Amino acid sequence: MEGLMERQIVLDTETTGLDPRSGDRLVEIAGVEIFNLVPTGQTFHAYIDPERDMPEEAYRIHGLSRDFLTGKPKFADIAGDFVEFVGDAKLVIHNADFDMKFINAELERTARTPISMKQVIDTLAIARRKHPGAPNSLDALCSRYRIDNSHRTKHGALLDAELLAEVYLELMGGRQSMLALAAVRQETFVQEETVQEPRLTQRPAALPSTLAPDERAGHSQMIESIGIKAIWNSYLKR
Repeated sequence: MEGLMERQIVLDTETTGLDPRSGDRLVEIAGVEIFNLVPTGQTFHAYIDPERDMPEEAYRIHGLSRDFLTGKPKFADIAGDFVEFVGDAKLVIHNADFDMKFINAELERTARTPISMKQVIDTLAIARRKHPGAPNSLDALCSRYRIDNSHRTKHGALLDAELLAEVYLELMGGRQSMLALAAVRQETFVQEETVQEPRLTQRPAALPSTLAPDERAGHSQMIESIGIKAIWNSYLKR
């Protein structure tokens, strides 16, 4: 099963436009770490000062104004932390070509090595193979898999990465994949567990009787009345 025993980062970005070659820049980047298809709770998130104006059409999409972003870290300021967080993990991105051209453009500006597309998993490509001819935007996939995205009134990198992590789980098999993973873990646990046979011990001497003398005499008379085959005879001989 793809993703088993593998660290992955579900990633999303927001930008000033569509093309870094024409001067568009990143304004937000976020990553959600998953391991064995389970979110670990570790995230990376940063707003970025693009050092340029914010086109109105981009502002309508993500709501990040030039005033809000002024004074935020520049990409060069967060590049080291981002590269360290990503490491050699696979990057899970929806419409990966778009995000990666911006990320690599920013990395090149800081004289860092671009990230190879071999390190990237494109959920849009997976969704198109799994649902050919159907809408496969993030909102459409959330609707298909009944993932609550009602709080997504605008695009936001961290929120979209969190939603994409849920979508990615469903694309990889959803609850069935988690059940299979649980079975693998349980099998591993059983194989590693040492099972010991219970040790049975015998008391070296019988416990003393708690019967009073008259009670014991009355019981002996009752046993005699039953006859020689009474099971109690074996205990009275001790």
